[in-house]
This record gives sequence, C-alpha cells and structure tokens, in this order.
Amino acid sequence: MGGVNWHKSLPYGINRISIATGDTFEIANFFLSRFIMKPEPSQPNFTRRKYLAVAGGMAWMLLAATLTLLWLLHQAQILNVWQFPLKQIAAFLGGGGLACLFLARFWGFWQHRRWLQRLVWMVAAFFALLNLLAFLFAYSLTHFTPPGTFGIGLPRPVNSRLPSDFGLEYTTDRIPVNDREWLESWFVPAPNPSASKGTILLFPGQGGSKGKQLLAPAQVLHRLGYDALLVDFRGVGGSSGSTSTIGVREAKDVALAVTYARQLQQQSQPQIQRRSPIVLYGVSMGTAAILQAVARENVTPDAIVLELPFSRLLEAVRVRLDARGIPTFPMAELVVFWGGIQHGFNGFAHNPIDDARQVRTPTLVLHGEGDRWMSLTQIDELITAFPAQKQLTIFPNAGHQLLVTVDRDLWSRSIDRFLRVVGDKF
Repeated sequence: MGGVNWHKSLPYGINRISIATGDTFEIANFFLSRFIMKPEPSQPNFTRRKYLAVAGGMAWMLLAATLTLLWLLHQAQILNVWQFPLKQIAAFLGGGGLACLFLARFWGFWQHRRWLQRLVWMVAAFFALLNLLAFLFAYSLTHFTPPGTFGIGLPRPVNSRLPSDFGLEYTTDRIPVNDREWLESWFVPAPNPSASKGTILLFPGQGGSKGKQLLAPAQVLHRLGYDALLVDFRGVGGSSGSTSTIGVREAKDVALAVTYARQLQQQSQPQIQRRSPIVLYGVSMGTAAILQAVARENVTPDAIVLELPFSRLLEAVRVRLDARGIPTFPMAELVVFWGGIQHGFNGFAHNPIDDARQVRTPTLVLHGEGDRWMSLTQIDELITAFPAQKQLTIFPNAGHQLLVTVDRDLWSRSIDRFLRVVGDKF
C-alpha cells in the first residue's frame, strides 16, 4: 500500500503514485482519502475507513468501466447491450459503492455504536447469504450434469425412448450451430410423404428432451398426415452443451431448425411449386423460444402451437419458489438477476407476453385448467396479447403436464381443427 504521501499537496502527492504501472488501487486510494475522508493516520480506525473508501471508489470505477466497455462493444455491433441487466448491475455496484463511501465518511459515528455495527454486519451477512443461495439456485436450474456424475445442476435429460418405440420410422441428423455445437433432430416422415400436409417442428420444455416429451405428440401428428421434426435444444438429449437459458438462446436454436426444415422440404419436393406449410410446436419453455424466435429472429412459420406457455420469467420463478415454501421477495428477483448474469441476458426483460404482441402468425394455445404455474387469468392476458388469429383450448382435467397424455382425443381434435383452418390458406 506504499507509494502515497498523505501530507503532500495534490499536484505533488499524485506524482508519488506509480501511474506508469497502472496502479489503479493506489490512485483510488489517494483521491478518496483526499475528498471522502480526512487523512488521520494517528487514529486506530483510519485504515478501516481508508479501505472502505477505496472499496466504494473501486465499485464506482468498475461500474464506469463496465458501462463504457459494454457501450463500446455495442457500438462495434459485437453484442447487444440491451440483453444485459444494466439497471441491476448499476444498482448492485453503485449501491454497494455508495454504502462503502457512506460508512467511510461517518466511521466516527459508527465505531461508538456497537449495536449498530452488529446490526449492519448481520444485515450484510444475510444479504450475502441470500445472494449466494440465489446464485446457486439459478445455476442449478440452468445447468445439467451428465448421468452418473455429481455436481450442481439438474440431471441431463436423455432420450431414453426412440420413435421406433412408437412404431415410427425416422432418421437422425445433426443441425450445426457452429464448429463446436450442434442440435440433434429426428425426422419422422408422414405416412404418405408425397401427400404430406406440411412439416411440424417440435421443441421440448425445460428439463425435457425429444425422447421424453415429443414422441407422443409426434405420433398423433404423424397420423394426421404431417412430417415431424423433433429437435433437442442445446444442453439436452443428443445435442451439444450442458446449459439452458429458459428460452433465450433456444430462440436461435428454433431459427436454425426452421432453416434446416425448409432445406429438407426443398430436397424432398423439388418439383412442387407450392410451398409446404411450416408449423412450430413447443412445450412450456419451448413456447418462449418459439415466440422470441418469431418476434426477434425473423422466423416466419405458417402457424404456431403453444402448449403450457408462461408469460414472464420473474412471475414463473415466483410461483415455483412459492410452491416450495420459499419467500418470493427478494429471492425471485435475485434468482432472475444471477441467472441473467450467468448466461449474459436480462432475465427481467425475458417476457414471452411482450414477444406475443409482435407475432402476426396464427396461434393455438393449449392449457391445463389445473396448471399451478400459469393461472387462467394469465392465459387470458396472454391470448389477448396476440394481434392476429388465435385459438385457446382448455383441458379441464389437466395441470402442467403433457396434455396429449391426459386427453389424446381433445388434443388431436384441437390440433387438427386449427391446422385445417391454417392449411386452407395455402
């Protein structure tokens, strides 16, 4: 901590700081001791005040550097800065820095009130513990561990069943994301490929895979005369990776899968002039990925089917915490904050209902009346948000579960009726 003469005047004192070596800590130390607190080295608590002042100043300097770096990267079009939780980052660093500066300035009042010290340290420790628990909870919800291994996260969803177990012919392929990542897909052709009514892409929910959640719907769609393309998001099933972003990164997976499906159509039906319809079907988290892909990734399907959707990420986290008996405030906000930090997006802005307002595609929503994660009032709000043609089917004896397994006939009739209306336009 050497290098600063506290009794020198400003012009001379700053010359004593090793600026050439980039000693940012010493620079902050010097200026804060000049302007935030008076240098009183003889006092026993001076060092504590000095460190508090330096910590506060460093927090503000880090905030300024972070915002500047993000702005430069945004201007260079390297990343979209609005995907980051800027308000929360500013509140965390700015508020923490301000608290340190406040304590440094009024340390004399603080040091003579032991009860206040204990109270503040208890509050700080409790807040730190809450943040640690929220960080670990967010991590465990969005990371998967391979089967048979120990780690923080959910067991990695695998494809324990195959289309052949349902009497379906299929081919397996990999859709490249980049040089290191891919999506695994199963293509199930229609019973009469030359008379296929279109291609339906199916996407699983959080913690699901195509072998776990999509085979039963694909079997019904196959009987209705459609080609089915079942896709694992990154992190699950046969795809690469080991993380989930609750529909944010998965929107790009949807866009890649749609491009791949159109290529399959062109290869199998090169002589047909009329374009075959593309329909997107998603379960739970898959619905959020579909809505974001349509609203922000320029994906243009002919129709979408949303089963068990949610409206807002923060609300979804609150409901799940409440179901576990965990106080929702401020835990839900902290979980969403740290989840966004871990994966580089603004969790507070991850609201499928906002994307729904941008969707001009015919939409069918399937909902279980007893779904404890999404109330009928919220479903009505979501349906109202769609500006184009929309339909809603309520399953009276179902909760948040795969609806085709609850009432296969109602599920099949709802899908068939909706797709017939959409198909008449092509």
